[in-house]
Amino acid sequence: MRKLLLPLILLTLFISCEEKTETKLPRIAIAGLGIESSTFSPALTHEEAFHPRIGDSILTRYPFMDADSSLRKRAEWVPTLVGKSLPGGTVTREAYESLVNKTLKMLEENMPYDGLFFDIHGAMSVVGLDDPEGDLIKRIREVVGTDVLISTSMDLHGNVSERLAHHSDLITCYRMAPHEDALESKKRAVENLVTRLENGKGKPRYKALVNVPILLPGEKTSTRVEPGKSLYAKVPEVEQQDGVIDAAIWIGYAWADEPRNHAAVVVTGDDETQVIQGAQKLAESFWEVRNEFEFVAPTKSYEEALELALASDKKPFMLSDMGDNPTAGGAGDVTWTLTELLKREEFHRKGGKTLIYASIPGPKLIEEALKVGVGGEVSAPVGAAIDDRYAPPLMLTGTVTAIKEGDLHAETEVVVQVDNASVIVTKKRKPYHNKSDFTNLGLTPSETDIIVVKIGYLVPELYNMRGDWIMALTPGGVDQDLERLGHKRIIRPMFPYDKDMEHPDLSAKLIPASDEMD
Repeated sequence: MRKLLLPLILLTLFISCEEKTETKLPRIAIAGLGIESSTFSPALTHEEAFHPRIGDSILTRYPFMDADSSLRKRAEWVPTLVGKSLPGGTVTREAYESLVNKTLKMLEENMPYDGLFFDIHGAMSVVGLDDPEGDLIKRIREVVGTDVLISTSMDLHGNVSERLAHHSDLITCYRMAPHEDALESKKRAVENLVTRLENGKGKPRYKALVNVPILLPGEKTSTRVEPGKSLYAKVPEVEQQDGVIDAAIWIGYAWADEPRNHAAVVVTGDDETQVIQGAQKLAESFWEVRNEFEFVAPTKSYEEALELALASDKKPFMLSDMGDNPTAGGAGDVTWTLTELLKREEFHRKGGKTLIYASIPGPKLIEEALKVGVGGEVSAPVGAAIDDRYAPPLMLTGTVTAIKEGDLHAETEVVVQVDNASVIVTKKRKPYHNKSDFTNLGLTPSETDIIVVKIGYLVPELYNMRGDWIMALTPGGVDQDLERLGHKRIIRPMFPYDKDMEHPDLSAKLIPASDEMD
């Protein structure tokens, strides 16, 4: 009997030891809402524009968290709701409250948590509410508690309020514009969160914030060129200091009018001296080069830009219709530029210049096109349903050469041929960023003389595709002439509005930890 008992006792002790040494994985929630919304556009953004994902479908947003990835295996993940919209107008209060309440309900139902990944853009505007991201994270804290470690990931064109910085334990943003490092930045935010939970260090001891009184458009602050390139190269230098976890510079969002709209620097870590010095170094570096920022490409009035495009033999000559850029928050349906283009006889005479215009919303034309099909003739108004301040709806008449259904944003796309011009009409607005956006519609961008896109600086694929490129100063809700927009609520003095302002106080402010509630 004793011979049988001894192995059983040893087995029991072995299992007990295994259970004791087994590490419990941290439990981490995921939530966030993201949009860049212009308060200078008459457009309003509704709930469906966010295409909210719920539960495990959220994880497919992050390739670095594939099922077999090491990061996925380091925690128990609880995705709740993540909604991301194309840039647009101010979000309705009803849409915001609906999405927030759904998020809070799911968070409450799946508690408790050790951490939360807060995935936002940072430039959301909501009707009747300042600082929506700060409001959202505060309301999340009221549900999950102040002990939960929250890591916030943002676009560098977002805004950092003290409230957002206070309720975020870790906070970071992209370091490239165009945002080729978007996924890399989100991964950094998640890895920082998981690591701090694994090593037991938890909340950083220090968060240093510097508000930098500069407000510039993204088209002047690309990291492809100087001074943005060298400025952002200093960020990893600060991050690599002992006692620093992360460092970030926010350009801010220029097309909204709130006190939080300005540049900012945040450095987090456990060494007070390094955190403060790092934040102040980055802020001073930004201020020193403020006068050096210029548009990332040649910029002309519409008339001058078009003349250069018509005179060029480089294909395709890309022309940015900047004022109504939907990826910056424009309504996307301003007809002014297209109306002017179609007045030019070069696009109508036989053997004249070829043009692709991308794009203009026109649901009535879409209905007609679906009735007549490819090869049929259509005539219907397009554009100016939302923003008619610069030109009325345009009566577009031509031949349907392509119909494509099922796009996430546009829903339905139609190409209308008007002599030498191919005009892409959409049921709902859509930015055109990829070569496939054109070729899937039977268009040949590489053989086209001029392509006009509603965009500011070109995203990488269009940039690599260009024969030449110019940005046109066209009208719209994201007008590049910021002083013409008429900001009234930003904190003054502010560069470049107050070009001769004195050197500002760029001392770092230590932000209390999230469990040190006001």
